[in-house]
Amino acid sequence: MKEVDYIDHQGKVIEANAHFISVEILNKSACSSCHAQGFCSMGDVKAKIVEVENSGTDFFEVGEIVNVKLKKTLGYKALWLSYLIPLIILMVLLLSLHAFGVSEPIIGLSIIGSISLYYLIIWLLRDRFKREFIFVVEKL
Repeated sequence: MKEVDYIDHQGKVIEANAHFISVEILNKSACSSCHAQGFCSMGDVKAKIVEVENSGTDFFEVGEIVNVKLKKTLGYKALWLSYLIPLIILMVLLLSLHAFGVSEPIIGLSIIGSISLYYLIIWLLRDRFKREFIFVVEKL
């Protein structure tokens, strides 16, 4: 497996047991390393917690810095599922309903309802996605 095939982020183990490892990943914006970040409201750092199944081959301690990896192809699939498909739904409904002369409030409600239904389906399939989107934790 080539390193190029993976998206990886450094994180800190916040909880580890026999079944799962919880890793906190700091998502840093491009300007977070700027020397003027303290004076600027544009810089942001967001913490995300990822729960990874423990394979049992390595022992992880709380506070340990680790690398969390995900296959690049799964990253692209997540991008499609979370952003691009809802955008396509929005655009198709907006343009087609407008072409049929439907009023704007009805168009807006239809778009909100359709995208809500889409995300409900994604939520109902979350267990399937958990099995498909597999993160790997490795020691640094």
